[in-house]
Amino acid sequence: MGDFVKIPALIMRGGTSKGAYLMLDDLPDDPKARDNVILSIYGSPDSRQINGIGGADPLTSKVALVQRSSRQDADVDYTFGYVGIGAPHVDYEGNCGNMSAGVGPFAIYSGLVSVTEPTTTVRIFNTNTKKIIEAQIAVKDGEVVTEGDFSISGVPGSGSEIPLNFVNSGGAKTGKLLPSGNVVDNVTLQDGRTLRVSLVDAANPCVFVAASDLGLSGAETAQDFQADPTIIETMDDLRRSAAVVMGLAASRESCGPAVPKVAFVSRPQSYVTVDGETVSASEVDVVARSLALGKLHKAYAVTGGICLGTAALIPGTVVNDMLSPQARRQSQVRIGHPSGVLEVNIELEQLSTTSWKLVNAGISRTAQPIMEGFVYVPRKVFLS
Repeated sequence: MGDFVKIPALIMRGGTSKGAYLMLDDLPDDPKARDNVILSIYGSPDSRQINGIGGADPLTSKVALVQRSSRQDADVDYTFGYVGIGAPHVDYEGNCGNMSAGVGPFAIYSGLVSVTEPTTTVRIFNTNTKKIIEAQIAVKDGEVVTEGDFSISGVPGSGSEIPLNFVNSGGAKTGKLLPSGNVVDNVTLQDGRTLRVSLVDAANPCVFVAASDLGLSGAETAQDFQADPTIIETMDDLRRSAAVVMGLAASRESCGPAVPKVAFVSRPQSYVTVDGETVSASEVDVVARSLALGKLHKAYAVTGGICLGTAALIPGTVVNDMLSPQARRQSQVRIGHPSGVLEVNIELEQLSTTSWKLVNAGISRTAQPIMEGFVYVPRKVFLS
């Protein structure tokens, strides 16, 4: 096809997200030209992404760029990108833990790592956060095992469990687990309101606020967000103001669309998921709702979950206040989200009365290849 350039791609679901896994070497070296190609692959900017593979949803407009690593402590380098839907922009500010789940299988499919049965450990260097992720991939007869009985909320059916360990992931973007040095800060919104928040940087930097301080129950649905757009406006206002306090942006206006993440939390309560199933208050330690590129996240981001789980175990944070005394003494935190429950395992080391080190953060996902072949990019995109 003379008007198009073919680029090898594997479209895969990673956790509750989906996108193209591409070899970095197959893309232009120039960052601007590379982003133009990625935008074309996804059909952006366009609210329907009709000319590309994007699904017109933040959870399906994600890209993973992979290459063999030159580092001694990693097998592959992985760069994550949020692909703008209505805007011609690819955001690389943070990582996506769900898409991270597909990197190990992709590395094996692409012959980037040696295979060991029954489990192959793939050491992934995430360039967004400069952190290592260890993925345990089940292998049989030299092939990745995708079938299994492990299930995750927000994904139909089950698959082979992929344990992920985010090694020493504190201070992923700011260099500090608590960017401001405080477990609680007061952040002022543009309308003059001041909110009590916790600013934590683990796997990805996040802002946590009590749902009650926003006049919310904590178990809001997508319909509630649609009925009251001021919820999103307030959360984005908070996110931008907090980004300045965290040192992630020089001003509110310069804050990127993806980082920091923002979420409101509440004490355990029963609620109905997007699939119509009931989650009991006894099944969760904290209930949370977060934003993904200005929309309610239909599940909960893995990196955001790690950050929330970490915040939950640091005494005095907004999240810690929501947990029962018993839950505060455990290493596993169960997060109630719109699609069900996300379980994260956190190993914290207290260094002093006011500082902690995040040693390990574990979570399990599944991944499934959907299509392998070529994506077609108009030749003129390479010339623009």
